[in-house]
Amino acid sequence: MSELSFCTQLTFQEVVNGIPHGVAVLDTRLCIVEMNTALERLTGYSSQDASGVYGDFIFRSSLGRKGELFRQVLATGEPVVAEGDILTIHRRKIPIRFTISPLSNQEQKRVGLLLVLEDISLQQTSPDGRGGAGKDHILGHSKEMLKVFDLLPVMAQTDASVLITGETGTGKDMIAEAIHKRSKRARHPFIKINCGALPEALLESELFGHVRGAFTGAVKDTPGMFRMAQHGTIFLTEIGDLPLQLQVKLLSVLDDKAFYPVGGTKKIQVDVRVIAATHRALRSQVEAGIFREDLFYRLNVLRLHLPPLRERAGDLRLLFDAFLHELSGQLNKGMTGCDPSVFELLETYGFPGNVRELRNIVEYCVNICQGHKINPECLPAYLFVQPGEDRQQEAMQEPAVARKSNLPPPSPGKKVLDPVTTVGSGWRGIEKEMILDAMKKTGGNRSQAAKILGWGRTTLWRKLTLHGLS
Repeated sequence: MSELSFCTQLTFQEVVNGIPHGVAVLDTRLCIVEMNTALERLTGYSSQDASGVYGDFIFRSSLGRKGELFRQVLATGEPVVAEGDILTIHRRKIPIRFTISPLSNQEQKRVGLLLVLEDISLQQTSPDGRGGAGKDHILGHSKEMLKVFDLLPVMAQTDASVLITGETGTGKDMIAEAIHKRSKRARHPFIKINCGALPEALLESELFGHVRGAFTGAVKDTPGMFRMAQHGTIFLTEIGDLPLQLQVKLLSVLDDKAFYPVGGTKKIQVDVRVIAATHRALRSQVEAGIFREDLFYRLNVLRLHLPPLRERAGDLRLLFDAFLHELSGQLNKGMTGCDPSVFELLETYGFPGNVRELRNIVEYCVNICQGHKINPECLPAYLFVQPGEDRQQEAMQEPAVARKSNLPPPSPGKKVLDPVTTVGSGWRGIEKEMILDAMKKTGGNRSQAAKILGWGRTTLWRKLTLHGLS
């Protein structure tokens, strides 16, 4: 009987199967006691098959022979984080970040190890070789994003066309590049072109190239994006904006793997995988006659939909912390986190710009905040504007920190009213007076004040911040 028999199957499944990374428990012989479903998917071995087997026979890692690093943690009791590779049952090498921690019983005797294996193959390294958050790293542990991550290896193993859909700012570009980097074409170019960013005549030349003399200013042959992506991947973002005439030519390329450059008479053969993306409803465009039905089905061989941020339960805080760490480091501001009330507000916001908008909000806060902790006054003013309020007024609003710091010095003997706390005129002034009266009646109790006003507690908190009363 293993010393880790206290880790019953029920407890392990309840606690560990919710973790998005691979997790394994090893005993003192470095044999596997249990592993979660994420690790089963990662290695290809079932928990039942792996139970009792020497761990390195399952992971086949590059961390050192005979489990040297595992034995070191077992002997010293000091956790270790290291990066290496594992070889799956299908002989696919995957880069992994290992977190190895000791497990002890009630008598503080070490009885095994807890391993967390994080797949970092989706991590896109920056030029200096370091992975980052936001632009350089796909983050998410919600069940919606785990479904996306599960589909990426499947889509990477084929050359079929992929259509990525999702609202603006959901990360379609990053997912397309992740598919390319995990495919057999990873050593070849990944070329991106925005189909809605150029006029039709220029876009055709950009995609398919042109020959000398094809039009005024064509002084030499130009290869075009499809030829530049030879043996690699071409990513057509905003495919819904592609003009009808070019849709016909793109369909021909997908069918024949060949095309004529602008003004050319010689057909060019290409070996390119096509990934397309759009935030538009292509089926509606097909019904409206502005997108070809045959091209839609040709692109829609594999389909991947990215969920909006508001549907990714639990990912908001993960992304916020990652962006804060990255951007604070870039500006050498040493920020340590944010006030809990910041998340209370952000969780009520719809994020129409999704992850990209969240990153912009964090960047704004890092630049504006004067301390080491983000508070509601550091947030962009538009987050406090209610539906139907004047958007021009929203654009004119400054954060409370900036307003206070820009106040002129008071003249001797003259009292200067703080615009943050002075009751104004109009509806905003009336609303502020109502809030102040309710807060006075309840002795500052927000829950009771919200009941008097007929609002929810979150609405009252937002109004307090809006009027500078928080």
